[in-house]
Amino acid sequence: MDTLLTAADNALRTLFATPRASEVTPAQGIAEASLSPAEKRIAGALMRVNHVGEVCAQALYSAQAAVTRDPQLRAHLQEAAREETDHLAWTQQRLDALGARPSLLNPLWFAGAFALGIVAAKVSDRTSLGFVAETENQVAAHLQSHLQRLPERDLASRAVVTRMKADEERHAAQARASGALELPAPARAAMRAAAKVMTTTAHYI
Repeated sequence: MDTLLTAADNALRTLFATPRASEVTPAQGIAEASLSPAEKRIAGALMRVNHVGEVCAQALYSAQAAVTRDPQLRAHLQEAAREETDHLAWTQQRLDALGARPSLLNPLWFAGAFALGIVAAKVSDRTSLGFVAETENQVAAHLQSHLQRLPERDLASRAVVTRMKADEERHAAQARASGALELPAPARAAMRAAAKVMTTTAHYI
């Protein structure tokens, strides 16, 4: 019951409260660039997509931590979720600085990711970890593509995305080291397809 209440509290905080980072943003001390309206729009859209990714990460880790019976794995997932809370706060800060808004569909994204996390965790802890590893690998690749698309002058956003990418790669490596099961090719393809729908939609809505 305590775990479920914690998951519910995390959902409310993620969707309706201002996220608070435990670590200073990588953009700290970097002056805001003078961007054109078009550059602000693309930077804002990309950071909105990244913010959605962090909303989904909160849902995923919260669901998996609620289901697993392994205290060590639960602690690992909760620590990863704490780091993802930093990412959530940093992306929100960049949205504010760019005059952009979060996705209007965040409750939908959260619910979908939470359901997937529950399903993966119900299969087995190794499958749950495999889902984490594959998700983080795909997110890291996505963030790399954003580094290629963000305006060169938007050094603040680029600093945040660079740090997030390094953290996601570390989370994937930790999941593999903890015994993650490699997901079958059809599952990985389905995850990429779902992510494509989410990121394309969140770019605008």
